[in-house]
Amino acid sequence: PENTVAAVRGALDDTGHVEIDVRRCGSGDLVVIHDERVDRVTDESGPVADFSRAELDALDVLDSGEGVPALEAVFEAAPDAEFVLELKESGLAADALDLADDLDVSVTVSAFDIEVLESAAAVGDAPLAYLVTDGEARTGLETAAALDCAAIHPHWTACVDEFVAEAHERDLQVNAWTVPSRRDASALEYVGVDGLIVDRPEVVSERE
Repeated sequence: PENTVAAVRGALDDTGHVEIDVRRCGSGDLVVIHDERVDRVTDESGPVADFSRAELDALDVLDSGEGVPALEAVFEAAPDAEFVLELKESGLAADALDLADDLDVSVTVSAFDIEVLESAAAVGDAPLAYLVTDGEARTGLETAAALDCAAIHPHWTACVDEFVAEAHERDLQVNAWTVPSRRDASALEYVGVDGLIVDRPEVVSERE
């Protein structure tokens, strides 16, 4: 189940890198969940910001028996992982990076929001990755370079060879999301993409 301790531990069977989504809940803690609301992944309803850390932990994510975890719990469950933290809202960077420092966890900060990346740069030295959609990929290269990002994370359909080459000329790694199949993964490897962000490990673990 996505964004749970079990999912992170399971991902480590195939890779040392794990991407998770971070928000702030009603008790002020940072928690790991993609959506602004809990409706899609639990039987409850309402904004994440209306639930405390304990209440979220007690929920059942996708009938798995796993709760919505605190960021701290995810870090503690996989201290040797290389985490990509997609910060889903503003005002999270300082607390997320402080927690990573306290637990000696390696993180890269990613976001669609330029201000989120700027705030991360202002409070720490974690590598930055600019997330862009297919239609924003070209202009995103200039923005990522201007922000001194280490990487750009484009939608996988944007990763034609010209785009990848230009990104590399700007000293940007290219990590494509969310790659749907082994065939697409192989094509992206062929054009020189540096990393693949996937929901299912079999997309990359059985490539020929």
